[in-house]
Amino acid sequence: MAEISEAHDSDSSKLHESGSEAPPRPDSEPDFDPKLMRKTKPGLKRLFLTFSVLFSFLLGFPFLWKSVEIYRSPLPFREIDSLSTQLRSDNLHFPLHFHALFVGFGPDPDPDQLRRSILSEITKLTSQNPKCSNNYTLSVTVDLGSRCLRSPTSSPHSSSYQCGSISATDFVQNDDVAVDERLASVFGGKTKEYSVAVVKGGSERAVVGKHRHAWMVVGDGSEVEVAVVKVAELLVKVFINGGRDEGSIRNEFMPVGADGKIVLSFNLLNADPLDWVYDWDFEKIDDTLLAPMIEALAPVANISVESQVLYHTPKASFSYWNQKLESYVFSTKDLPFFVNSNEWHLDTSIAAGGRSKILQFAVYVPSAKECPLLLQLPNGEISKTNGFISPMWGGVIVWNPRGCLKDSEFEPGAKNIIPIQDLENMFEVFIGQFRQLFGFKSVNVYAGASGDWDLLPSERGFTKWELEVLSRQQTCFNLHSCATTLGSLSRLVQSLPRMIIMDEIGKQVKFSLEAAKLALSNASSGVYESSAASSSQARSLAEDAFFHPSIMSVSYYSFEHCFAVYSPFFLPVSMHVVLAALREFRRYKQEKAKYLVWKAKANTAS
Repeated sequence: MAEISEAHDSDSSKLHESGSEAPPRPDSEPDFDPKLMRKTKPGLKRLFLTFSVLFSFLLGFPFLWKSVEIYRSPLPFREIDSLSTQLRSDNLHFPLHFHALFVGFGPDPDPDQLRRSILSEITKLTSQNPKCSNNYTLSVTVDLGSRCLRSPTSSPHSSSYQCGSISATDFVQNDDVAVDERLASVFGGKTKEYSVAVVKGGSERAVVGKHRHAWMVVGDGSEVEVAVVKVAELLVKVFINGGRDEGSIRNEFMPVGADGKIVLSFNLLNADPLDWVYDWDFEKIDDTLLAPMIEALAPVANISVESQVLYHTPKASFSYWNQKLESYVFSTKDLPFFVNSNEWHLDTSIAAGGRSKILQFAVYVPSAKECPLLLQLPNGEISKTNGFISPMWGGVIVWNPRGCLKDSEFEPGAKNIIPIQDLENMFEVFIGQFRQLFGFKSVNVYAGASGDWDLLPSERGFTKWELEVLSRQQTCFNLHSCATTLGSLSRLVQSLPRMIIMDEIGKQVKFSLEAAKLALSNASSGVYESSAASSSQARSLAEDAFFHPSIMSVSYYSFEHCFAVYSPFFLPVSMHVVLAALREFRRYKQEKAKYLVWKAKANTAS
């Protein structure tokens, strides 16, 4: 056993000695460490594939950004701010040229002294408007027959009056219409000036014509100082303010729509067709009475007319029998309940929609149970027109048919036509109500502090100087409204970067600014009709841009909301791709460093 173990130990020692001997290395091969070196150059295939995926994501990001981009037409923000600043810092000035003519006063009055006195009175009566003001000039002429005394004035607009054109004999006649036409031929020069003639001698009266002039006849014993006060009041209260009470109707409550349109809807209401049915010849009235008025108001508003006949339209208020008047009576306290909105279906056409202002004018034909029906005023008297107005709504006239009279022969249930004379009278009342909605008086008399003035009515419903008053006021209100609307749109667009701005909106804003600039230019030149039309167009375009359907129909969101919506879809994948690209790039740098180490040692060994 001892022999066997010794032999076994000797064999194992020999094997150990033979295994511990390493194979011989060539002298040219350096020490190689596989953890720090590599003999082959690292490949670019993995790096290229990883970065291809990364670049595909980066290239797709602009397409994604373009797909969620909001189209915004460029808006002229600077021009909008410039318009608002101009109207806010520098009031809109309307040039007004006044001319006072004194006839029959002899050489005593000094025209320069009269001019200073009238200007002093005008300053006392003029109220400051924070938005618009009047830049007026005044010239005074004293007609001595053979020659004239004129006041010195710095205005480039001199009066075109010729000496001796007017005498006291021209005002002896009581025909005011003839005198009005006579003065129109004398003062109707190229310059648009408001003239007032003060004539001494004859019966005293004061009249304002249909054009831009007025005349006043004073007695022989009247002093010129009294005439000066009355002339100043005429120029301010009538020619500037339109004979209206200060602040009676504000411009924002004028019956003109935001688009510059007015729809006049005339309705004939038959309360009970079982008693009687009435129709009217509306086309004739439209041609004779309404068409001239609509043409005259064209610079101020675009007016359209509609009409309809309705049946079974009882009123909502009650009336009582008055034995003394032998008629049914309703008072002014019942007016808020007179219009029956449940039964009066005062529908208009589709063309009357939008932002147009709709004014309803109704002729109410009462039933036999409450006919005749009269309106009693608060003082106990019966209304001469038997009608009333409702501000911002329209007007109503109660017309009692002749069948109400006991001794009249009338066939119940028959269809009748309102007599043309009654129809003309009713529409003259409607025109008066329409004037009241604009703030003018329905009576043809202006009661001033210094005396009364008779106002000649115009067959067109509005005189020349009344239309110019409306044009100036509408120009002022439209321009400020346009600037306010465009300013609101500008601030809204800049506060919402994700708001869609169509090209149509940009064009509307551009054209609105151009129309506003044209209105400012015309207003400063005294072209009131053109300025009113341009300002109405500017306001309408600004309203169209602000209420464009593309703005109102989309709910806008911020960029943070957009990021919160898309980040759950793209952020996880993007982070993995970026991290994988970074790991692969770092691995490639490490493998390349190993190769460079091995190559350096190899070069050193050789």
